[in-house]
Amino acid sequence: MHRLDGKVALVTGCGGIGPGWGNGQAISVLLARQGANVFGVDLTHDAAETTCSRIREEGGTAHLHVADVTSATQVRAMVEACMDRFGRIDILVNNVGRSEPGGPVDMTEETWDDQMDVNVKSAFLTCKSVLPIMEGQGGGSVVNISSVAGLRYAGKPQVAYAASKAALMQLTQTTAVMYAARGIRLNCVVPGLMFTPLVQRLADKYANGDFDGFVAHRHKQVPMGRMGDAWDVANAVLFLASDESRYITAQQIVVDGGLTAATGR
Repeated sequence: MHRLDGKVALVTGCGGIGPGWGNGQAISVLLARQGANVFGVDLTHDAAETTCSRIREEGGTAHLHVADVTSATQVRAMVEACMDRFGRIDILVNNVGRSEPGGPVDMTEETWDDQMDVNVKSAFLTCKSVLPIMEGQGGGSVVNISSVAGLRYAGKPQVAYAASKAALMQLTQTTAVMYAARGIRLNCVVPGLMFTPLVQRLADKYANGDFDGFVAHRHKQVPMGRMGDAWDVANAVLFLASDESRYITAQQIVVDGGLTAATGR
């Protein structure tokens, strides 16, 4: 089940940051393990190479590409490079994201705009270039990585991140309905509190660098008593990318250990 042999997966935000597994890295490696040819994209070469080298070490196929996916020009060049390399795109995973603290009063306009560009505009631009290719092929699957912050207040003052992730889910749902009859499915994976290398940077932003305290608080927030990890996200992406989910579109798979269903935590 969930085999992707012969399929090409374009994954943005594929890079690895520090020790451990981030969402983009786990997604890319898992798709490759299931037979996909991975076109891995990241803002920095070294981050992308960390992921692509792991795939190659396991005998998979991966090609790295450096791009800023908030740039229309760079996105078009990225998609053209993927087509030149593999000749098709069957799976698109939009995994880039950035969280900055602040509310509407104290947040700068520049920070707001940057959050919208990274978290929403990037998916708009990749879909703009990739959807016509998928339509010409007769189908495809787009999986966008959102966040429970787009569904409810997640315990951190991050108004732009929350608004942008909510917008990403609506972008996904609306486009999915428009393209359903064309054989293209669009869905969201909606992670909750995940224990990835990104947690250290979040602790610096939201807890004055108190990593241990920040981690303990996040574990306590989750009804299961612990954060999830990148593989929980990757497995949900794999399902939505595979033919086993062929009748699923315009949906959200929430991967959060029960967080969004709980109150007062």
